Amino acid sequence: MKILAFNGSPRLNGNTATMLEYAISGARENGAEVELFNLYKMQFSGCISCFSCKRLDKERPIVCAVIDDLKPVLEKVSEIDGLLIATPVYYGCESAATRAFIERLCFPYLNYADYTTSHFPRRIPVGLIYTMNVPSELFEAMGYDVTLGRTRETLEREFGSCKMVLANNTMQYTDYSLYEANATGEEKKAYRDAHFSNDCQNARQLGEQLASGKVFNA
Repeated sequence: MKILAFNGSPRLNGNTATMLEYAISGARENGAEVELFNLYKMQFSGCISCFSCKRLDKERPIVCAVIDDLKPVLEKVSEIDGLLIATPVYYGCESAATRAFIERLCFPYLNYADYTTSHFPRRIPVGLIYTMNVPSELFEAMGYDVTLGRTRETLEREFGSCKMVLANNTMQYTDYSLYEANATGEEKKAYRDAHFSNDCQNARQLGEQLASGKVFNA
């Protein structure tokens, strides 16, 4: 059982990385081999719209033709059994590096002739971890369910069933007295103490489920 995991946060020890580590631990403890990539330590771009992956004279599946740090990683995707992607939410969607990665990951497998099928050779489960400052009670009011749900639907179309795990109202600073914020450090810490441990356990369970090799239930 091989899983590729991607940290889409520039913070290598922040909320996103922490939850991803819990997911990776859950997967490894259940027999999976997991390789981790920190996207902000890699040099790559998003899709450059060259349409090389859509040429009819190419044998599919096709890996993105752009040559950079991401290309050898994408070449491994056809051989894996699961994907883990973790990202903070910036301006209502994934981080810039995560969006660029998803473009490069998914577009070669998008079937332009028939959107109901994928060029990926089989179905594998995908785990999505989101961390965000927005409180849970504002998640739908701010449209996050739609924007993040769209990413989930994209990954499901190209690869297989996709499960999301969320952490809301996360702490961003160690000292809230030094920065702009819509809550005090005490309020944020109280929420974290009450919820973040459970969020991390949900991430661990996500990793355990990925390691089972089964697609998630709809």
